[in-house]
Amino acid sequence: MDRTKEFLKKIGIEETFSDFKSSKRFDDGGQYRFEVPGIQSPNTMKTLLIESRKHDVFIHRVTQTKGIMLLSDDEIMSMVNLARDYGCELFLSVGPRATYDTSATVHTAEGSRIGYRLRGYDNLVYAIEDVKRACELGVRGILLYDEGLLWTLNKMRAEGEIPKNTHFKLSAHAGHSNPAAAKLLEENGLNSLNPVRDLQIPMIAAIRNAVDMAIDLHTENPKSTGGFIRHYEVPKFIDVAAPVYLKTGGSVAANHNWDTTEKEAKARIKQVLLVKRMIESYCPEAIASPNQSNDLSVPE
Repeated sequence: MDRTKEFLKKIGIEETFSDFKSSKRFDDGGQYRFEVPGIQSPNTMKTLLIESRKHDVFIHRVTQTKGIMLLSDDEIMSMVNLARDYGCELFLSVGPRATYDTSATVHTAEGSRIGYRLRGYDNLVYAIEDVKRACELGVRGILLYDEGLLWTLNKMRAEGEIPKNTHFKLSAHAGHSNPAAAKLLEENGLNSLNPVRDLQIPMIAAIRNAVDMAIDLHTENPKSTGGFIRHYEVPKFIDVAAPVYLKTGGSVAANHNWDTTEKEAKARIKQVLLVKRMIESYCPEAIASPNQSNDLSVPE
């Protein structure tokens, strides 16, 4: 084992210990940011942002999970304008994926393991068209589910086929959970990784130690992914995973693609406030990214 560990250390993957603390930060100096996922429509997003202002808590990132292809141009532009006016990031997810395709396999117990990845050449093209449409309408944050699509879009971004300031985030549904996978993804242009939801603190620390990109961690989860709540672990999340997005409000939803109502958007803000209280009580020295930071991928 020692020889294996020495080789891993040589390639930038080291063992972490119980006293590990991340010294890494967002470019604006922050250790953590708040993200609210599962916001599928302009009306829900508007309610969420109004509620956040009412309670004086800033949401750094809003994420839509159902797919760009399910939004009209007017809906996308409305969400872009809301994000721009508020000063937050807006991430839209790629639409065509296995669960929307003709695949029968993905709906079986064994086949479900392929997740939301793309099947075949045509679906790769459709997914790229989905991303290009969102970017043309001003979106600068894209949620991905497929490593091959990440590789392709990174090439396109480098060559100016899509805006160079577009940020890519990979979903937990891609199933990544170790530092080697994280390094592979970062080397292929990923800006933000959402590892699987149930990693233990030392596992998260090992990923952070290996990469510099942001890590997105669920502070609670929909029933469909276990329904577990990790509020008391948030101070540890910040300690070992900074720079980290705290993905909050998931327990309000039944599943990943849940159509959050305006009432539920308010409930999601309550979850953010509960997490904020944990930070203020147990790690008040933790540094949040500033509101409307220039380091955010706000729509253009």
